[in-house]
Amino acid sequence: MIMTWMVLLAAFLLVPLPARGADGIKHEIPTLAVSSTGTISVSPDTAFVTFGTETAGKSLADAQRQNSAIMLKVLSRLLDLKIDKERIQTSSFTVNPQYRQPPKRPSDAPPAPPEIMGYTVGNTMVVEVRDLQLVATVIEESLAAGANHFQGIQWGLRDEQPSRIAALKLAATKAREKAASLGEALNVKLVKVFHATEGVHVVRPAAYMGRAMMAMDGGGSEVPVSPGEMKVEATVTLEYEIAQ
Repeated sequence: MIMTWMVLLAAFLLVPLPARGADGIKHEIPTLAVSSTGTISVSPDTAFVTFGTETAGKSLADAQRQNSAIMLKVLSRLLDLKIDKERIQTSSFTVNPQYRQPPKRPSDAPPAPPEIMGYTVGNTMVVEVRDLQLVATVIEESLAAGANHFQGIQWGLRDEQPSRIAALKLAATKAREKAASLGEALNVKLVKVFHATEGVHVVRPAAYMGRAMMAMDGGGSEVPVSPGEMKVEATVTLEYEIAQ
């Protein structure tokens, strides 16, 4: 059954391509296309922690002053943890007015504009943590300093290129083996690789941060964090010129 499926698949992938010969006449070149995926697992060596602070005040200056005071405390805690300042980046800064709906007016009166009753200021930063043993401490210290807006963790590699190349090599090897098996099953000769395409996708582990949210609500300060593994997936498609 498996061999029958392979033969049918290969027959479907036998695609003749036009080529111009020495006589100037186009000739069909029979080809065989195969595709394979290679996946490798790697341990992250970097974490990007995203959090911030949202404050409110009757005036913009008041809301901004509160926000700046908290973020300066957070920054001080991070520097105390030996986080390099260049690895701390502000990712967004927002200012939003808060409106009070005007009282109802007679139907024949023009509508009154909404009244500004205050402002909210949001400041979000991303911290690159290269010592993964510090990730939980970074979160705990930031929350303790007053951060009240947590977005989560993204795991990564400082240099993804070696893992990408390893996954591509694995996918290419599997594609060549598949082509050889199909060529043997169909009794055709693989002449040369006519065309090749590739793609790489990195699957990053997601962190469950329920404890961090509880800590923000006063439900505890312990934040267990585990990076898990990243998956680097590469797909290689090879198209062979074949001959009988």
